[in-house]
Amino acid sequence: MANKFAIVTGASTGIGFELASIAAENGYDLLVVADEPLIDAAAQDFKGHGVEVIAVEADLSTLQGVDTLLAAADGRQVDLLCANAGRGLGHAFLDQDVSDWRRVVDTNITGTLYLLQKVLKAMVAHDEGKVLITGSIAGFIPGSFQAVYNGSKAFVDSFADAIRNEIKDSKGVTITTLMPGPVETEFFDRADMLDTSVGSSDSKSDPADVARDGWNALMKGDAHIVSGWKNKVQAAVAHVTPSAILAEQHRKMAEPGSADEG
Repeated sequence: MANKFAIVTGASTGIGFELASIAAENGYDLLVVADEPLIDAAAQDFKGHGVEVIAVEADLSTLQGVDTLLAAADGRQVDLLCANAGRGLGHAFLDQDVSDWRRVVDTNITGTLYLLQKVLKAMVAHDEGKVLITGSIAGFIPGSFQAVYNGSKAFVDSFADAIRNEIKDSKGVTITTLMPGPVETEFFDRADMLDTSVGSSDSKSDPADVARDGWNALMKGDAHIVSGWKNKVQAAVAHVTPSAILAEQHRKMAEPGSADEG
């Protein structure tokens, strides 16, 4: 166990899978987790890089799921955490079941915060460690027909900035927020958004590119990285555009059936 140790959540597919692959390429032993059995197949891919890999299937929307993940670390010092697990949800808020929108909040916020609190305490005590939190440029935009998801990412983006300041005296610990735009993953299928303009678009980012941007920023200890030049422009514009206009623009992207318009 001479290698450094990384935890990557949401590692079965998409950005999380790519982040775990990069970590393995760089010699990190891995503890990877997802809420689906596919995490075991992903772990076999990571093992191909010659590192030790532990795979856990757990629901990180629950405190018990996070505890299960942490127990699998078996007390080993965490050198790197990629808090990437997230859940989306499309359609109008008034049409959503409470259990569905609550799971978005519990995955993206509650489970993420609980995991961060547990891991960061140890990192700060050792004054060493790197954390990558997957936020989103969605956090800058009122998300019509994706309101809970965008709201949860606004929380995550803000929370990361606050905690980064709280631990600023721990020079050996860095927190980097990765903020992609739409990415070509299973996200839109799982969020029931394939009939939307954004869900059906061919211009979504490649998760491998997003993960590489995040990794490079993480290794440099950068506070933020908006992945992709189009997303950088959108993020900049969002800061100076009235909320009502942003919400209407988002509606055109995320309203059910918008894939058939235009």
